[in-house]
Amino acid sequence: MSQVLKAYQQMGNTQFSQMICQMAPYFSSIDPEFVDLKPGHSEARVKKVRSVENHIGTVHAIAMCNLAELVAGTLTDATIPQGFRWIPKGMTVEYIAKAKTDIRGVARAEGVDFSTPGDKVIGVDVYDSNDRKVFHADITMDVRKEG
Repeated sequence: MSQVLKAYQQMGNTQFSQMICQMAPYFSSIDPEFVDLKPGHSEARVKKVRSVENHIGTVHAIAMCNLAELVAGTLTDATIPQGFRWIPKGMTVEYIAKAKTDIRGVARAEGVDFSTPGDKVIGVDVYDSNDRKVFHADITMDVRKEG
């Protein structure tokens, strides 16, 4: 079992969220709160506060990218077989609507085969508080065997 997944199961949402922000400090810029993490699924929320807003008072595009990378990365870590490692390789994004509320990022990996090395594309959708999709990202993860 992934050390990240094991930590999540032992710590719970709040403590795990704080740990992730210590491991990768840039994530603390969005102050995420995990909702769920299991193989093939990761979900976290970000409150709409001034520090993540743009000049028009909506959640900044890069804050949504940051959330997408967070949930895609934790999903990948929780899902890949032991003896594999990963790193983000690319991200394609689509801004669907203005994010005027808190947001929730959901990464899913249905149909992604993590049993072999190679590029794996993780889809991430970001929703507002009304469950309206405001953003979509496809994040390519370079998954390789360690060593």
